[in-house]
Amino acid sequence: KRKLISVLGSMVKYQNGLMMQLDELFELWKDDSSIDRTELGEASTNIPKLHYKYYKHYAQERLTLKKLEAEYKSLYKDKWEYYQGNLADEDLKERNWDPFQLKVLKSDLSTYIDSDKDIINHMYKIEYQKEKIDFLDSVIRNINNRGFHIKNAIDWEKFKVGI
Repeated sequence: KRKLISVLGSMVKYQNGLMMQLDELFELWKDDSSIDRTELGEASTNIPKLHYKYYKHYAQERLTLKKLEAEYKSLYKDKWEYYQGNLADEDLKERNWDPFQLKVLKSDLSTYIDSDKDIINHMYKIEYQKEKIDFLDSVIRNINNRGFHIKNAIDWEKFKVGI
């Protein structure tokens, strides 16, 4: 499991220079989504380039999500041990956590873990990542249908001139 995390971690470190915020992706798509009605042929030939561009982002964001999910599992296990009082002192120091003084019943552990700030922050990161992936999935589906939109625009222009 540690090896998987380190492999995914190295992939994401490589990608961090390319990672984008959701707002940046919105702005990028805002520019790329418009079709110049006077250059429909050009727009048609750009479909594969757009697909490549956004699929590259999509794949990178999915890998980042996998990394975040793996980190979450590890964090959850560590928090479980922390609230059980089973985490070693050196592990506490390494993570900058204070020793937990209460004795928690196993049935109450999930309540403590789910309300932990570190867990909540990590869950937020995962949900944010999922939003980026959902948006990119939507963009890719739109790009896949773009040829039909262009064909319809060409047919409309033909209709307007009587062809």
